[in-house]
Amino acid sequence: MARDFARDFYHGRPWRTVRDSYMQEGFGLCERCLSLGKYTKAEIVHHKVHLSPQNINDPKITLDKANLERVCRDCHAYYHPEVYGSAPAREPRWAFDDDGNVIPIEDFN
Repeated sequence: MARDFARDFYHGRPWRTVRDSYMQEGFGLCERCLSLGKYTKAEIVHHKVHLSPQNINDPKITLDKANLERVCRDCHAYYHPEVYGSAPAREPRWAFDDDGNVIPIEDFN
């Protein structure tokens, strides 16, 4: 959800080119999850230094890969509690049956 001052930037070709290139790196995994030992598909390219009206025209902030991070939706919410509220708790999707086999959580009784 782009704020008004950044809407044109996020719809522009320079951002789309850098975003798409960066997303292809690192096997498309969420960098924050990976640092926690989890393998999660990244869905968003996040600016570490958040964009503001003061820096929207600074390519070292907006387009430099050193200021970017691939994140999943949960990690993006973690970085932006002012937008999303508190980060959602991750509920387990898998459990183990009596024999130690992995099963979907909805099948676990």
